[in-house]
Amino acid sequence: METRHLVTFQKVATLLSFTRAAKELSYAQSSVTTQIRALETSLGVELFDRLGGRIRLTPAGEKLLEYAGQILALTEAARADVTGEDGPSGTLVVGTMESITSYRMPPLLEFLHHRYPKVQLSLRPSLCAETCHALRQGSFDIGFLMEQETRHHGLETVVLAEEPLALVSAPGHPLAQLPEVSLDDLRSAPILATEAGCAYRDLFEEVLWGAETMPFLEFGTIEAIKRGVVSGLGAALLPAVTVAQELEKGEMTTLPWEIPFSVHTQLAWRSGRRLSRELKLFIDQATRLMREEEQLAASG
Repeated sequence: METRHLVTFQKVATLLSFTRAAKELSYAQSSVTTQIRALETSLGVELFDRLGGRIRLTPAGEKLLEYAGQILALTEAARADVTGEDGPSGTLVVGTMESITSYRMPPLLEFLHHRYPKVQLSLRPSLCAETCHALRQGSFDIGFLMEQETRHHGLETVVLAEEPLALVSAPGHPLAQLPEVSLDDLRSAPILATEAGCAYRDLFEEVLWGAETMPFLEFGTIEAIKRGVVSGLGAALLPAVTVAQELEKGEMTTLPWEIPFSVHTQLAWRSGRRLSRELKLFIDQATRLMREEEQLAASG
């Protein structure tokens, strides 16, 4: 097995696309295909199932992906040690979500960009369950989770903070005129929500409907939900950090309802994985910046 073939395999396995992998690696697509076939020939197994225009890892491919991550990490560590390279470098594939990417990560991205420009982050939008699966497979190096549970099978986690949630509406919405909002009030009102699989949306839905399922007005992004709320289309439960500006401007108001559950923002990675210096740096700085933000919010 050649190292460059493993690099190409890891990229294709992460993106599940020969075309996108070729673009990110600056290869011709035919070169990516040739390298994957050479790797499959050397191992005597198929690494991908080709299903029309889609691909997926075979069981052998899933096993190799775990080893590929370890081999490439050790190769990078050996190169840095032998050549005396100073400072972290390389690419980290990070599973994340819109609320984290847009509202929590900018200080971390800015810090790494200026202090460690050789560390490249490849952000992968993903729901929590998908992120956990990708981490176990080795497709992601590290991932952000926002869930009620803080222990996950096969993963190591660090809890960064409890993530405050806010039930919001436009100031003129009928729910905003009530001295106290009940479950019956919420059940009879339009609720704007993210897609199913989002932890706080699923918890909210369970509180409202139990075993029954009732349709929410699903919007593709938090920004779209916020625009709908401001326009008076309904109420929404969102991380408080995502609506802080709208609340401050008076475009939204917090509804008087006590949220009966909580979620925690976490970082997770595969159990037993050797942490590279780049991963350690990411974990340490994400933890530091989140704690500093918490302290600043508490003092303010």
